[in-house]
Amino acid sequence: MKVRIESTRTVKPIYEGNCPPPTSHCIPLSVFDKVTYNTHIAVIYAYRPPTPMNATIELGLQRALSEYREWAGRLGEDEKGDPVIFLNDKGVKLVEASVDCKLDQLMPLKPSPVLLSLHPSLKDVEELVQVQLTRFSCGSLVVGFTAHHLVADGHSTSNFLVSWGKASRGLDMNPLPLCDRTIFSPRKPPHFDFEHRGVEFKSKKLVKDFPNIYIDNFVDDIIVHKVHFTLEFLSKLKARASPPSNNLQNKTYSTFESLVAHLWRAITKARGLGGFEKTHVRISVNGRMRMNPRVPNEYFGNLVLWAFPSARVKDLLREPLPYAAKLIHEAIAKVNNSYFKSFIDFATHKAGKEEDLVPTAEMSKSVLCPNLEVDSWLRFPFYDLDFGGGSPYIFMPSYFPTEGMMFLLPSFIGDGSIDAFIPLFQDNLATFKEIIYSLD
Repeated sequence: MKVRIESTRTVKPIYEGNCPPPTSHCIPLSVFDKVTYNTHIAVIYAYRPPTPMNATIELGLQRALSEYREWAGRLGEDEKGDPVIFLNDKGVKLVEASVDCKLDQLMPLKPSPVLLSLHPSLKDVEELVQVQLTRFSCGSLVVGFTAHHLVADGHSTSNFLVSWGKASRGLDMNPLPLCDRTIFSPRKPPHFDFEHRGVEFKSKKLVKDFPNIYIDNFVDDIIVHKVHFTLEFLSKLKARASPPSNNLQNKTYSTFESLVAHLWRAITKARGLGGFEKTHVRISVNGRMRMNPRVPNEYFGNLVLWAFPSARVKDLLREPLPYAAKLIHEAIAKVNNSYFKSFIDFATHKAGKEEDLVPTAEMSKSVLCPNLEVDSWLRFPFYDLDFGGGSPYIFMPSYFPTEGMMFLLPSFIGDGSIDAFIPLFQDNLATFKEIIYSLD
């Protein structure tokens, strides 16, 4: 597939009927922004014809940026050296492109390096959002979207995307975002009720002493394998993972917990790890529903911490599925209001001032083995991005060949089935394929 770039330009917010706001203000990053991944994340949408004109989509983007001004700004530092977002309206990158073939000729669209040509490069990017509109000869449209994670988490980004679609259709962008990153105040006096060193933060000295030797060394040996889990399989898996129903003290584990437990065991077995090795899963936990008082869903920014269920390999594989599901359930439950408040206090008083700490969240590694990370997009309304021609029929992450970093998405079929994108070493793929649909 040869993608021809037709144009590249900067798109700025448009303030219809209002005086443009000042462009000299800046917003400090919150403690949740500063601890997350310092990188762009890219996603791919595909639409069947008829699709709206690029000018319609561009105007909708300009309107959406007037409410989500952070995306049109730039990252930098204030006079104290603290990280901020400058609300300078410098704009986002818009690329128009075309391909001389039908999109069906590329189907099924697999997670491969081909996807990288459907969105702007993620390297050395000044803009906080990039958009590529790629037209195919059949009239299909692929939208490649990249956004900087320091500005917003997946929940906030999906809200922005839905608003962009509404603005493109001439609709009001309700509900509007809550753009106030100052709401996470530390307690007086602070309480460090939980350990955050080695969890969200690590020592700078460790980074210097143990540089990441894996960068780019193994990328060619990694395959991103897509697995489709039907609703029927997920129902059986959930039943297998949950404790016996006659025990009233036990709750049924969620589909997410059951599936992650299954994937954790299958990938660990496919890797052929030693029995006494420790393995953990990094799982994102959205704080909006966990903090008290509750943070509105419209909050725009990052509000995610992580759960880290862990086990010895031999215990994980020897014990039945409910063992892993219980570890996951209990680890997620611990990331509650008290934990979030402890993190705010620690990140403000210790990580930010007294100690030489950096975030453990990083995208520079090519290999996570013996560990895993799961990014669940199951609850995000990504399929609601409608520019006027209907919902997308494909939504997927771009090509991220980081061994062990999984993405879970609702299938476009819309029947409750789930698609998992699993990066594995080629040598482990055959074993993984043999066992992934086994319930034994």
